[in-house]
Amino acid sequence: MTVQLGDTAPDFTANTTEGEINFHDWIGDGWCVLFSHPKDFTPVCTTELGLVAKMAPEFERRNCKIIGLSVDSVDDHHRWKEDIKDVQGCAVSYPMIGDEDLNVSKLYGMIHPNAKGEAKGRTAVDNATVRNCYIIGPDKKIKLIITYPMSTGRNFDEILRVLDSCQLTANHQVATPVNWQQGEDVIIVPAVNNEEAEKRYPDGWKAPKPYLRIVPQPN
Repeated sequence: MTVQLGDTAPDFTANTTEGEINFHDWIGDGWCVLFSHPKDFTPVCTTELGLVAKMAPEFERRNCKIIGLSVDSVDDHHRWKEDIKDVQGCAVSYPMIGDEDLNVSKLYGMIHPNAKGEAKGRTAVDNATVRNCYIIGPDKKIKLIITYPMSTGRNFDEILRVLDSCQLTANHQVATPVNWQQGEDVIIVPAVNNEEAEKRYPDGWKAPKPYLRIVPQPN
């Protein structure tokens, strides 16, 4: 199965470090970031999980839940959490999914559907493709998919930036330009004609090209 942008995020029931969850019910009516790892006790992932724990208030402020997934057991996750706290100085306060049977990884197309075995018999290299990050909206649709190599730590400032953009564009008919940051100018989408744009933006807009209409970020 291949999961694409705009698809409904596959639902599942799984054990986590915070108990069993049904994914869609757990998300509720807010946003969600799901990020995955090929194995517990891996160095790059250790730094990532700790940083996200430190950034948790930023996600909470955006009504966005965080959940991690790793191809190992929940018991292993609990032991790993102690290492993460030691290394990063911050306790992981969000749930981590135990995917020792590879079910969720296969459901999201992160690993070959014919992959054999369970976590204990597999290495991080065997699971190297389980390095996706997803943003999922309140409608349970996938808004972002980023896949990182095992050797490269993720940029969660970028993931927050995309979350801000997704939330803005979900409420207003605008798009965000290259390197956009919260509070900067945005682009009126082509679906909004000039007549409608005049009603929305009575102060007008900048138009370096007829198809590129730039306005201040709406509130």
